[in-house]
Amino acid sequence: MSNQSVQTVGNSGDKVKVMLACVAALAGVVGFYFLSGKATMVRTAVLVAGMLVAAGLLWTSAMGRGFVAFAQESIREAKRVVWPTRNESLRVTAVVFGFVLIMALYLWGADRVLEFVLYDVILGWKK
Repeated sequence: MSNQSVQTVGNSGDKVKVMLACVAALAGVVGFYFLSGKATMVRTAVLVAGMLVAAGLLWTSAMGRGFVAFAQESIREAKRVVWPTRNESLRVTAVVFGFVLIMALYLWGADRVLEFVLYDVILGWKK
């Protein structure tokens, strides 16, 4: 688990950096579509430049550094996951299918019994 403290209060400089990063990313996307008559390399360069400026601005903000730390910790935690073996997976899948089959049969039977009781016994309707 993480032993880092979570801070929800940031200064206005960080908020400005995040807003400028959003504007830079949006400018890159808009520039990509606005330059639709230009060469693909130029359009791609504008898009990549906008994303790089946005990433740079986010990197310098506390929120961006916190996100990077969170992502690194998530990767570390994912590496610790112990995946089941093929045999275990097949056994669990068989148990699930068996349970689904039993439940389907039970619900079908309950439906038939209720149908008989309601239509034949109570209402007297015959099929």
